[in-house]
Amino acid sequence: MKAKNDRQREIEQIVRTEAITCQEDLHKSLENRGIYISQATLSRDVKNLKIIKIHDDKNRYLYVLPDMTKQRMTKQNPEVKIGSTIEFSGNFAVIKTRPGYAMGIASDIDESTGDEIIGTLAGDDTILVIPRDGYSKTQIINALEKYIQ
Repeated sequence: MKAKNDRQREIEQIVRTEAITCQEDLHKSLENRGIYISQATLSRDVKNLKIIKIHDDKNRYLYVLPDMTKQRMTKQNPEVKIGSTIEFSGNFAVIKTRPGYAMGIASDIDESTGDEIIGTLAGDDTILVIPRDGYSKTQIINALEKYIQ
């Protein structure tokens, strides 16, 4: 278990300090540090660490850790909330985000909202929010308030 924890700490360090655009880049960085693992193990580590890709200001997609999405958003434009709009269709809600931010925000919603939300599905700039039965649209909006304008 120690090897896994050490390896995942190295992965976190690489993602925080290097511009990683794909698993191949991450794999090469690990090998440069003397860590040799299979692609399957790396994929499991990426999933376990909840690493996602976001669109940066240089028109590329980079790997980031969940806490880095909020940091990047604050640095880029602190007065703009992460999700710009929310719209309902029947019981479902759709949140529009900046390109590349939907997966990170959806992960934050899944982890931090209460019983109002069953789960989310995310694309590049759109999040489908699936509310739990019995909650009003106002209650859903209140649960998502920190993610929308």
